[in-house]
Amino acid sequence: MDFTKEDINLINKEFEELKLMSLKRIASQKEFDVVLKAFEFANQAHKGIRRRSGEPYILHPISVAKIVVSEIGLGYKSIAAALLHDVVEDTEYTVEDISRLFGEKIASLVDGLTKIKAAMDNDGGTLQAENFKRIILTLNDDVRVVLIKLADRLHNIRTIDSMPEYKKDKILSETMYLFVPLAHRLGLYNIKSEMENIWFKTRYPETYSEIVAKTDALIKEKGEAMENFIEPISKALTDAGYEFVILRRTKSPYSIWHKIEHKHVIFEDIYDICGTRIIFKPKADLDERAQCWHIYSLVTGIYTPKPDRLRDWVTRPKSNGYEALHCTVMSNGGGWVEVQIRSERMNAVAEKGIAAHWNYKDHGDKNSEKEMEHWLDMVRDVLENPDANALEFLDKFHDSLLSKEIYVFTPKGESKSLPKGSTALDFAYCIHSHIGNRAIAAKVNLKLVPLSKVLQNGDQVEIITANSQKPQAQWLDFLKTPKARNYVYEYLKEEINDSIRKGREILDNELAKLGVKVHRNVLNKLLKEYNVKTKEELYNKISTGLISLKDLDKVLRKNNQNKNVIYWTLKLFKNNNNSSSDNDANAPEEEITNEQIYTELIKNQLGKNRDFIINGNKNLAGGSITYRVADCCYPIPGDAIVGFINDNHEVVVHKKSCPNAINLASVQGDRIVNAKWSKNTVESFLARIQILGMDRIGILNELTKITTLMLNINIRRISVASHDNIFEGFIDCYVKSTEDLNILLEHIRKIKGIENVKRIDIKDEQ
Repeated sequence: MDFTKEDINLINKEFEELKLMSLKRIASQKEFDVVLKAFEFANQAHKGIRRRSGEPYILHPISVAKIVVSEIGLGYKSIAAALLHDVVEDTEYTVEDISRLFGEKIASLVDGLTKIKAAMDNDGGTLQAENFKRIILTLNDDVRVVLIKLADRLHNIRTIDSMPEYKKDKILSETMYLFVPLAHRLGLYNIKSEMENIWFKTRYPETYSEIVAKTDALIKEKGEAMENFIEPISKALTDAGYEFVILRRTKSPYSIWHKIEHKHVIFEDIYDICGTRIIFKPKADLDERAQCWHIYSLVTGIYTPKPDRLRDWVTRPKSNGYEALHCTVMSNGGGWVEVQIRSERMNAVAEKGIAAHWNYKDHGDKNSEKEMEHWLDMVRDVLENPDANALEFLDKFHDSLLSKEIYVFTPKGESKSLPKGSTALDFAYCIHSHIGNRAIAAKVNLKLVPLSKVLQNGDQVEIITANSQKPQAQWLDFLKTPKARNYVYEYLKEEINDSIRKGREILDNELAKLGVKVHRNVLNKLLKEYNVKTKEELYNKISTGLISLKDLDKVLRKNNQNKNVIYWTLKLFKNNNNSSSDNDANAPEEEITNEQIYTELIKNQLGKNRDFIINGNKNLAGGSITYRVADCCYPIPGDAIVGFINDNHEVVVHKKSCPNAINLASVQGDRIVNAKWSKNTVESFLARIQILGMDRIGILNELTKITTLMLNINIRRISVASHDNIFEGFIDCYVKSTEDLNILLEHIRKIKGIENVKRIDIKDEQ
């Protein structure tokens, strides 16, 4: 399809903007020529091709390149790679063509991006997790590949409205599960924040708009007060001889929502929605950190600080390189205000993350760069075990992205950084593998403790060793760090392999007695029934006696009837009438795989858009797929939902905001279905409301009266506790929709003495 004159003008306009942005990061005409050449090549390669939204495809690479240069701060090779990143995947050109025209480095970046795209486009459980693992491996080669991919993902979710619903679920969940934590760890705050806000706006548009409106009103209301707050600080900094700017900062809509949801507070109780940020130019020949503390003293000389809200990321930066002083002070108007203090270098690192370190690595302090290198070393430690189960690996990596760090000290006072939750034995392996292997106990703050002792921030740790000691298998039960676990695993590998071989022989013999052959479906069923993640773990636990096979025949027969029904249903869909053959008797065990079942169920019963309508009979009208609501989030009609086909071939319905749903969608994209509530649903669903108020005689009676008699809502459970004239508790009840629940909440709010009432997750026990 040829482009119109308007299309061509738009392409040229967007590229002109990119050229202006690029000039800030390009050192010579030679480098600029590479960018021009990359655009001309990509523009020709994508000629006539349009995106799903209808716009010329070349606008996407241009947009990615803009993010790469303006929001991450990368140079000409990365800009060229961003322009070329889809050429190999979507056209007939090869990596060799790119190498010949643009050199090996740009070609290697494009090759890495091509492999990532292939991985992201692939669905299918463990296979998808394996592909994610390959993505993470690129951190070892050239982190710029991941940085460009983050730019690519950001632009894709900026234009996500043009995608079908089930595709949105997959992409947004992948973004929250992997790319948001990666952006955080790489210090790309702005990209992280925008991704979170797009997820929030797409998932909960009404709530998003409500929070934005409240925030805008608050900013307008506090405008004059903030000016009055900033004025004396500005004068003090000027008098002290600083060059600076003071910016107003506002908490993002997603951050506000997340705090409301997880801290169980209301909007009006969040006092750090509006704040200020001081960005100063360091004075020559003076320590940058000392100047931060000097500015802190100037601010707290004007306003009284809140001691427990001091955050010192200057003395010890975050693992993503973030440096700043955060303090909270009482304004003259009677409200708490957060003040952030950063140098220009610190601000660049906060805005552009790891890429900004390259701009400053030849001058200034290198501590934050070392912090990032430390984290990348941790990533390499995770990657050292190539045999790790892909899903388990991905979970561990995801946890490592989100984990907070603690700092502990050797007896000589040397500081060591470890993930929160690390034990004394993790510390021993952090010092040296020989110390870890021979560790028998530890002293924490001069007190004798076992190796499993969980360390706290600031602990001083001494490891006690013995030459006769060697790694123990039970250490794997409490070790936190991948580095330590890998050392123990490698030491025990031969012993474990012997156990695995023995366990496999035992299982083979027991299956043979039942006339069953070892194959994938049998193993998958056993893994699920015995609650283990890998076949190696299964064999090892059989060998050591932790798993007994005395009821093996019952385990194998479990759910067989359901699978037979599924199998014959699929046979009918395929118009296969060979049901009388001898081979068909064993077909559900021998021939059909879970992946085939998911594919056929979606293809034949749900259609192209994977629509699944939930009605009162707990199945899709006219189909054989049943459903249930997830017991981790208990969605009710009116909630935004997503469904997943589980191993029993039923649809499990989650809230779209449920962390488990986000994790499932990110690694099992093939199982997503577009679940929708039926308008005719008459079933009631479980919900929990939390109540807080002033205690008085008869208030519990009023609560139950309104709920059961006035609104005819069935109460499953009620729990209320009273202390110091304050009562708090929760009610579990059955409602037909969020509309019914909101009516109940409004009635309860009108009860005398009720201070706060809201819906909470059922898993959040009080």
